[in-house]
Amino acid sequence: MNDQTTSRRDRLRAQASAEIKTIALELMADGGPDAISLRAIARQMGMTAGAIYSYYATRDDLITTLISDVYTSLVDAAEAARDAVPADDPGGRILAWAQTVREWALANPEGFRLVYGDPVSGYQAPDDGPAKEAEQRACTGLTGLIAAIWPQAEPLQPGLRRYSWKDFDPGLAAHIQAKFPGLPPAAVALALRVWGRMHGLVALEIYGHLRTLTHEPATIYRDEMIDLIGSLGIAPPA
Repeated sequence: MNDQTTSRRDRLRAQASAEIKTIALELMADGGPDAISLRAIARQMGMTAGAIYSYYATRDDLITTLISDVYTSLVDAAEAARDAVPADDPGGRILAWAQTVREWALANPEGFRLVYGDPVSGYQAPDDGPAKEAEQRACTGLTGLIAAIWPQAEPLQPGLRRYSWKDFDPGLAAHIQAKFPGLPPAAVALALRVWGRMHGLVALEIYGHLRTLTHEPATIYRDEMIDLIGSLGIAPPA
């Protein structure tokens, strides 16, 4: 078999794999995450069940690949937007990250639902691999935004619970301590709270709860993020 034949076979396989993932997300959009089925995808593609299993041995393998793809796409976009803003404008970097998450979610609603929506029945995420790496990148990026402004934000957290590393998942605690030595657990709690505020309005919008209430979801979201940035003790974005 010559290189040209091998290259053509690889290209066709890549195209088929991409089509499988596209149909899986379409099935999810129509029927929720439990609608994703290798047999249903095979029927739409005119393939035998045996043929599709040569691409993904199990439904969970396909789900893991989908999560890896969409999560990596999201983090790539958020990191690029953050890095386009100077480091001396932390408010701008937070806003850039947040607005990019919203824009990505609107462009990829099925992907957002897969990563942040209802869990897929019976699915067990692997403990490592590209999907886990993308999740850790997202966690690192968001925590890094808080680490950069922690000296200003810390005095604005009086009266809140005194956190310890035992309050967090051991894997998360170890990851953050390795990436940000000296950052206290209270900063991680703040990062989770910031994530909640970034995520909340996006989820309401993706799931259709804002559509009948406002014609300005983008403005409301930006105002919420400006308020969030101010609550952290830093100047509004430049």
